[in-house]
Amino acid sequence: MTDTRQQLAEHLRFYKELGVAGVSLDKRWSKRPEAADLDHRTSDIGFRASDDGAPLRVARSAADLLAAVKSDLGADCTRCKLHTQGRQQVVFGVGNHDADLMFVGEAPGADEDAQGIPFVGRAGQLLTKMIEAINLRRDEVYIANVIKCRPPGNRNPEPDEIAQCEPFLFQQIAAIQPKVIVALGSFAAKTLLRSDESISRLRGRIYDFHGAKLIPTFHPSFLLRSPDRKRDAWEDLKRARALLTSPVTPRE
Repeated sequence: MTDTRQQLAEHLRFYKELGVAGVSLDKRWSKRPEAADLDHRTSDIGFRASDDGAPLRVARSAADLLAAVKSDLGADCTRCKLHTQGRQQVVFGVGNHDADLMFVGEAPGADEDAQGIPFVGRAGQLLTKMIEAINLRRDEVYIANVIKCRPPGNRNPEPDEIAQCEPFLFQQIAAIQPKVIVALGSFAAKTLLRSDESISRLRGRIYDFHGAKLIPTFHPSFLLRSPDRKRDAWEDLKRARALLTSPVTPRE
């Protein structure tokens, strides 16, 4: 397969994961009045309510897109079994919708489930310190998880749960269009990279991810248990900081 065909196949797979039902070949769509004034952060991703020809909803900013994704997910999602296993609420994401840096974790814990905000417990406090260590504030980045509901007893997410929830993560990434994504822990890294490698093998490198650079590192909860690995995580964060301060390549 040629490079062009590989790239096209990858883009089609990604948009399928985003939940895009299709595109219109009708020239009137491209000539609609709204198309003329979309800014550089606008996405033409549409969320089709049905396959019966209903018009696509088009969000015109990152904030609008995130709001649409959150609305589509719903405040009381029942797509997987987690809604029957004690979760209190859906934990969507938090932060700057125009962020250059995005952190992706695994799933909410007890504190996150209670407050509805990702990374607010002990691991979240460490993540905040990690963010501050690279001269950023928590409200300058965006933070989300692969799974939006707490698994019982903080067990590992199961494949069917990831399959139901990951499209919403991909939509969040597409809305924000971060320059750098830091994948926190094994499940986030494996989900984003489509890899079965351990986090120890995946970290230490920079990956291309749909226009962004992706850096896997250890989850803050693991660092609390294994403080000797904080030095490795710091090296990963320095890579992220270097990418954030490098010249910006205009997005096509």
